[in-house]
Amino acid sequence: MIWLIGNRGMLGTELSLVLEKQGLACMGTDREIDITQPNALTFFAERQAVTGVPINWIINCAAYTAVDKAEDDGENCYRLNTEGAGNIAVCAKRIGARMIHLSTDYVFNGCGVKDTSGAIRPYREDDETDPIGVYGRTKRDGERAVQENTSDVYIIRTAWLYGKYGNNFVHTMLRLMKERDTVTVVDDQRGSPTWAFDLAHTITAFIIASEAGKTIPFGIYHFSNEGNMSWFDFAREIYDEGRNLGLLTDGCTVKPCTSAEFPARVKRPAYSVLDKSKIKDTLGITIPFWKESLSIYLHTLVKGAI
Repeated sequence: MIWLIGNRGMLGTELSLVLEKQGLACMGTDREIDITQPNALTFFAERQAVTGVPINWIINCAAYTAVDKAEDDGENCYRLNTEGAGNIAVCAKRIGARMIHLSTDYVFNGCGVKDTSGAIRPYREDDETDPIGVYGRTKRDGERAVQENTSDVYIIRTAWLYGKYGNNFVHTMLRLMKERDTVTVVDDQRGSPTWAFDLAHTITAFIIASEAGKTIPFGIYHFSNEGNMSWFDFAREIYDEGRNLGLLTDGCTVKPCTSAEFPARVKRPAYSVLDKSKIKDTLGITIPFWKESLSIYLHTLVKGAI
């Protein structure tokens, strides 16, 4: 049995559907089980064991993700992202379950790492972490808390997540492009979008491969869609594809700006491109290019309301 914690968020909802389609037995919880209370987690897990169908996987999709708000709400952010993650790891070890924990590109400072030629290269799993805000620090510390409390864990860092079941950049852009004649988007932050559907399938691949007897080393992995671009590039592609599909019917100009012209409560990483070599080699998967996944996703929206 798989216990999916945070099953009503954007990724959790998508993952619930993917696990069901794959025929994997799963139970989901959200705020009804307080991850900051170790006893609540243990009680739920041990009660499930009594039914004769014990939990052998725990997937943690629960997190405090309001990046700007976190700067003024550090205590709650820490309780969820660090203490909560550690509590789940303790519970997983106690019941003998393997764990999958979701993390973020925000554990890095966004300055990038130079290769031997002096060019900036994508972040690898073993690169030094150096978060620049409360959210990033609590997620980095959450990774450490998880690894300190269980060795049987896969930590998957991702970035720029979007999908059908929650607020995200794609939905915000489509809404603004319907409401305004001009949309201004930062052009000096680079990364790789991640479709929640693709990430959900990759998470599931860890479980399927492990249950089939394949040796998948525990540790940290990176996943996002292939390619990299700025938020401005991403917005422009959303507009062009949205127009082609009829999701957008009126004209809208997408203009670039600098981060300095678009002030936020916390500084965003300027470079968030993640190296996916490890996860591709380990699972033997092919990761879709970001434009391909965006196009497929927008096609799914054509028949329904956003």
